[in-house]
Amino acid sequence: MMNFMIIDDSSTMRKIITIAIKSVGYNFIEAENGKDALEKLQNNKIDFFIVDINMPEMNGFELIRQLRTKIEHKDTPVIVITTETGLDKKKEGEALGVESWLIKPFQKDQLLQVIKSVIK
Repeated sequence: MMNFMIIDDSSTMRKIITIAIKSVGYNFIEAENGKDALEKLQNNKIDFFIVDINMPEMNGFELIRQLRTKIEHKDTPVIVITTETGLDKKKEGEALGVESWLIKPFQKDQLLQVIKSVIK
């Protein structure tokens, strides 16, 4: 069973994503920002990250940079879910190894399709 970490400062957005993840049987852990995510990583094995970009304390890009320095997460799949549509932001994500970029608002089926395509 895969373990997902959902990192978003919006509790509503985390709830929407967790409902989608649970519907297909995946386990999940929620985090409010990058700093919270790194703390929770110490006690949990994570196979897949779903990350927002704009968050307080530590944004998504800073978190992904930190993850990529850890041997166990240098290749762990990351999907970004954000309101950011700028090409410069997408390029920054690509440079950090982000597998997919989903714009809010999104449909549950869109998210599950992206996850499925990344896992294959």
